[in-house]
Amino acid sequence: MGKFDALLEDEDDIFGGSPVSKYWDIARQTSHDLQEDEFDAMIERMAVMEHMLSETHDYENLDRIIKNHAFANQDHINELKKSLYMELAGQLIFRVSD
Repeated sequence: MGKFDALLEDEDDIFGGSPVSKYWDIARQTSHDLQEDEFDAMIERMAVMEHMLSETHDYENLDRIIKNHAFANQDHINELKKSLYMELAGQLIFRVSD
């Protein structure tokens, strides 16, 4: 389970929407520069993870490996996605309040 499991037990009551919708609500209210900076940070994180995977798997098979893993672990991946959306929304709020 992710870092924000307690917050997601009844996501509609706590946040007035899903973690995905709340992230986009917050993202739409931030500056374009902040959105670009946070997107770049996500891409960097993905590049690092892809590089780490490539140390044990060849690049040509990464997409297939990722899709197969996502399919085999759908419930866990969906919970992690919710947690990541909440983490990213928190980062946006933190950066706006600086």
